[in-house]
Amino acid sequence: MDKIRADAAEKDPAVTSKKLLGECLKYFRERPVLGKLLRGFREKYLSYGRFSGTVTIKNLSEPEREELEGFLLRNYHGKKSASVSAERFERALSESRFAGISGKEALELYFQEPLEGKKEQKQREEEQWTVLLGKAREEAVGLSLQWIEELKSREAGGENLPGSMFPAYLKKRYRESGKEIKEAEKLLKLGVRILDSLPSEQRAKEPVYLAVFAAEITGNPHAFDDGTKDGKYLELLIKWYVKRRRKEDVFSEERNIGFPSLKKQRLFLQAGILRDDVSNYALAAGIRAVGRDGRLHEGMEGFFREKQPVQISLSVIAGWQSAFCPGRRLYIVENPSVYAILCDKWSQDCALMCMNGQPRLSSLLILELLAKSGTEVWYAGDIDPEGILIAQRLKRYYPGKFHYWHMSAEDYQKCMSGEEVSKRRIKMLENITDDKLKETAETVKTNRKAGYQENMVGVYLKEFEERGEN
Repeated sequence: MDKIRADAAEKDPAVTSKKLLGECLKYFRERPVLGKLLRGFREKYLSYGRFSGTVTIKNLSEPEREELEGFLLRNYHGKKSASVSAERFERALSESRFAGISGKEALELYFQEPLEGKKEQKQREEEQWTVLLGKAREEAVGLSLQWIEELKSREAGGENLPGSMFPAYLKKRYRESGKEIKEAEKLLKLGVRILDSLPSEQRAKEPVYLAVFAAEITGNPHAFDDGTKDGKYLELLIKWYVKRRRKEDVFSEERNIGFPSLKKQRLFLQAGILRDDVSNYALAAGIRAVGRDGRLHEGMEGFFREKQPVQISLSVIAGWQSAFCPGRRLYIVENPSVYAILCDKWSQDCALMCMNGQPRLSSLLILELLAKSGTEVWYAGDIDPEGILIAQRLKRYYPGKFHYWHMSAEDYQKCMSGEEVSKRRIKMLENITDDKLKETAETVKTNRKAGYQENMVGVYLKEFEERGEN
């Protein structure tokens, strides 16, 4: 008989002294097969929230069979595996000198940590979460208070509330940190500070740079950089903020058709935050604007009076309420050199803009404002796969009247160069679905040569002259 059975009858089942617990732990640790059993029962406890189920030990060695026989008082001679139920394990404990120690207590003793099932864990987390929301609410005002209330409502069963993403996101963040409660409290307080620091009606007139905003909130200008966890957190909060603004921003309509890379820039701008300004500008001539104070933008008026083109930064455009141009007509070209030549011949009866390749957010925002004033657009770009795709995307994007300007198959023959277009680039033309560009795309496929708008300058200028004479 195993030593564990000695004087079992003399033990009081209610007595679980510190000494006895120590002896029990030593007994389990000296018998590795019992450790395997306990690990199996631990997994089941975490799933079911109670000491239950059956654990199977496979590929038993001779020493392991002997250890099981000594503890369970069952014959495992010659057996390659053994299945042990939770009831059998607890019965073996109760009939031993370790009587009084339950299966759950044995698990906590062996693993040296309290055990919680999924239900218990969830209940504990929800209680902690409610306390944390209460603490965060004490510091919240305005929109952050509304955010906290939405989080509380979600916890009460409001699964379809827009704020429902946050509990799961925040809990995932603080579980990953290893400092669950402290990290959760930190994240909630950070959310409150962010929401209460986003631009008010007055501050929205002067957007703040992302690095400056980060420094104000955290003391670290790089805290919200792309790729950081807090950067993702800020993005989620801004999405929530934008959906709840009482007064719609002039750029709040979702228009990311064909330009998904600009979506985040646009989102942040709606919250009064500039992600990029130095490299985000528009080249234009003849654009006139009204600021959010209702007055004409004097800077733009000065360039218009001087008949000069201007480079307009995103921060300037963000402060406009509306924009318009002479004749409600705008010509857009892709190439800066072509734009410069047209500006030399510009007679102020229209406006000019240069996209300089792929459109920037600054140019797209100007187009939105011009569309609201009834401006018609004529667009000319290179007649190669990239240029044709840009033209199609801009037409889809622009909410007003839009025309392709000398981008027909006939025009392609006039501007075709000797540069070969690769198979990879030719394949891009499969994405052309606009009926007015399909023939052009097919002609490029056939000739496999790029068409450049620099070769069309004479045609553009002639049309400008004819318009000026009329």
